[in-house]
Amino acid sequence: MDYPISAVARLAGTTSRTLRHYGDIGLLPPSRVGTNGYRYYDPDALVRLQRILLLRSLGMPLPAIGEVLDDPRAEAPASALRVHLDFLRGEQQRLDRQITAVLTTVEALERGEEPMPKDMFDGFDHTRYREEVEERWGHQAYADGDAWWRSRTQEEKDAFGEEVADLNARWTDAASRNIAPTSEEALGLAGRHVAWLAGIPGTPRNRDGSPSAEYLRGLGEMYVGDPRFAANYGGPDGAELVRSALGEWLTRHG
Repeated sequence: MDYPISAVARLAGTTSRTLRHYGDIGLLPPSRVGTNGYRYYDPDALVRLQRILLLRSLGMPLPAIGEVLDDPRAEAPASALRVHLDFLRGEQQRLDRQITAVLTTVEALERGEEPMPKDMFDGFDHTRYREEVEERWGHQAYADGDAWWRSRTQEEKDAFGEEVADLNARWTDAASRNIAPTSEEALGLAGRHVAWLAGIPGTPRNRDGSPSAEYLRGLGEMYVGDPRFAANYGGPDGAELVRSALGEWLTRHG
């Protein structure tokens, strides 16, 4: 069974124009085109569209999504979607905490009471790792990074978010394919990860300005040891790949 473009757009909460664009750039070709020129999509195409929308929601650019979906080494759709599912469950938990925090504030205001600061910001993630950062690398490291982030324009924040989402998705995809941390692909991702960290003020550095080995190894341990971090890379296996690949990168470049 297949579905016309108008029905797919309605079901997916997008537009026919968007679907046509996806088809024109080769990201989501229609399963068939009717004699009237209408585009139709079968179940396989709908699964692909679901994955596209999931990766797009993470801020991944369309060309990168195409590379991930068309990589011949990639896992089967069901396996890849399980990785997305783990991430979404983590996001669901975070959003549930935000909803509870906002509801608590609303109810306090409606009662004419002063909201409790300790309850107002649960689930709001900008500073959720503050204690870990300050404990490991000092108050100044956190303060510098926090000031830098607050000084960014919304456009700069969006671009940063896209870079992070793309990097996380590529680590997740690599882990789903069980690539070796010593492979060229993993080392390339590790190098990109290090370059990303180097662009953030407050990152502990060597004299040449590169992130310190202690910092990189410490991050690797945090990724593996804390499920909140591991969720960024699809779970424990992804976090382990990042840690091991960073360690291998340091062995070769440190």
